[in-house]
Amino acid sequence: MEITRRPGKHARLRGRRRGRAPPRREQLELWDVEPRWVVPSAHAGGVTNGYDHPNRLGADRWTALVGARHRVLAHGAPRPALVVMVGTAVTVDALDAGGRFIGGLILPGFGLMLRALEMGTAGLKAPTGEAVDFPTNTSDALMSGGAHAIAGAIERMQRRLQERTGQAPMLLMSGGAAVKLGTIVELPFETADTLIFEGLLVLQSQRLAL
Repeated sequence: MEITRRPGKHARLRGRRRGRAPPRREQLELWDVEPRWVVPSAHAGGVTNGYDHPNRLGADRWTALVGARHRVLAHGAPRPALVVMVGTAVTVDALDAGGRFIGGLILPGFGLMLRALEMGTAGLKAPTGEAVDFPTNTSDALMSGGAHAIAGAIERMQRRLQERTGQAPMLLMSGGAAVKLGTIVELPFETADTLIFEGLLVLQSQRLAL
């Protein structure tokens, strides 16, 4: 590996360290796969994109919305849906009964909330706690604060969506940290960890049908 430096610039690394995975392009060549990138559009997969600039919506949110729309239809009559993905960030996205994405929230996830408190407040670095109703130690207080903040955003959006559409939305939750909200969110919900993959399958099947 070679390290080069230009005047006034940070050091750059050239070459590849031994034992490291090959870059994405080289890996795809090994698999003999031609990538097709998902680019959010104004309409696809039965979903209308209501973002001010449709192509600026995250591809993960877009494909999850498409997957959610088809999961809703698989359950029966069209109805609104609230799509929650809990990871590094938390997204809470609303679909109306006609399949239109009408907007959504982006919040910091559990880890980001805890790190922000650790960095900005002296003495709050503590082991990971549990989400409980009335915390009696700092670890549980930190985890419960984050969990209740996220749950409150979800429940508020659910109420707003129901008021706007006149129908009770289906709540779909996915992501590695969604399990932490299971006992906190006071709404019926369905765990849907494969929403993004379901959306990708819908988009691919429609592309092949053209």
